[in-house]
Amino acid sequence: MLLKNPRILILGAGYAGLMTAVRLQKALRKGEADITLVNKHNYHYQTTLLHEIAAGTGEEGRVCLPIQNVIDTRRIRFIKDTVLEIREKERQVILCHGEPLHYDYLVVALGFEPATFGIPGIAEHAMSIRSLNAAKRIRNRIEGQIAEYAASGAPGETLTFVVGGAGFTGIEFIGELADQVPRWCAKYGVPRQHIRLFCVEAGSGLLPGFTPSLSAYARQSLEARGVEFCFNTRIRSVDAKGVLLEGVAGERRIEPATVVWTGGVQGNRLACGTVFTATRGRIPVSPDLRINGHDRVFVIGDCSAFTDPGSERPFPPTAQIAVLQALTCARNLQILVRGGRGLESFAPKLKGAVASLGSRDGVGLVLGVPMRGRLASSFKAIVDSRYLFTLGGFRLLLRKSKPGAGDMGTETCSTAATPWGD
Repeated sequence: MLLKNPRILILGAGYAGLMTAVRLQKALRKGEADITLVNKHNYHYQTTLLHEIAAGTGEEGRVCLPIQNVIDTRRIRFIKDTVLEIREKERQVILCHGEPLHYDYLVVALGFEPATFGIPGIAEHAMSIRSLNAAKRIRNRIEGQIAEYAASGAPGETLTFVVGGAGFTGIEFIGELADQVPRWCAKYGVPRQHIRLFCVEAGSGLLPGFTPSLSAYARQSLEARGVEFCFNTRIRSVDAKGVLLEGVAGERRIEPATVVWTGGVQGNRLACGTVFTATRGRIPVSPDLRINGHDRVFVIGDCSAFTDPGSERPFPPTAQIAVLQALTCARNLQILVRGGRGLESFAPKLKGAVASLGSRDGVGLVLGVPMRGRLASSFKAIVDSRYLFTLGGFRLLLRKSKPGAGDMGTETCSTAATPWGD
């Protein structure tokens, strides 16, 4: 059915939500649809770069984009607010501060939150690289502890940092941290050998999905810079003083220790399980990215679970998948707005993946071709630039390269005490 000036409401301005908005503003004629984008911040941040902020090696301007620099505010209404509730039966979204929003088509792109797997103390005492503000708190905590350690004059003790998980986020973060810790040690006069970096992984290796040779290269690179791995080891619990591990040799406690949890993510709980039925923290979607039984609701990005026909398992929640889903979602919304049927099925052609191991090292598998070292590190920078080009063309690339490009104006970071806070 052709609706006159249908209301399209997009929740979240991460990779999936913002790309959907940008594609719609290009594809639809002015007045064809009433498009609204809601996000809790006035900026978009590249999640794949947050580990640099958390480790103290990256600048905020490299990670952030003011949303007003990306969308056409004549075609898209942007609302900076927090979503409290989705009332699907009434086709209504409740906000924290603003008036309720009504929609004809809803795009749920609310992103992820850490999956704790019921581990006691993770949510209360571990930190997580889940947002820009959280990443900055991790950086401040680690540098602050090194500074306090130097001032305490306790040379007989060691200062320990534990990263839970050896997937992409954990490995990229500890790679940057291995580069940054010597700089902080020099700054505060702390011997490098007094700082220990642990990476704890329940599986038998790091970076699942890469070839054994690439994983071995990554491990050797990180161990050469002082990273200690604990494979086949689970985090049993975390408290204010440290962490309890369980491996093949039994239990082991590391104390004192600061824990950064990167062991898994799930979709935003606002949508996953409270409004729509979720499986393992993500909402199953049909090939056209709508929820079965909810023809006016699209779910994309980390909240969605779309099964890969080849492996019969959901695609992982990656930025690459989120962007590709956004392109399909935008095309399907264009079809619906113009009264069409026959929606497009999501059929991603994945290019591969690249993981950084610090600023000058990395590993990757791109179109089946393995790469390592500076080549992989440089290729990741190309991938980041390509995303910006896809989002906003050369104009956005040039604007992003200017000093102060990531300035968020008057918005300041939250100082909430909870590790999970945004």
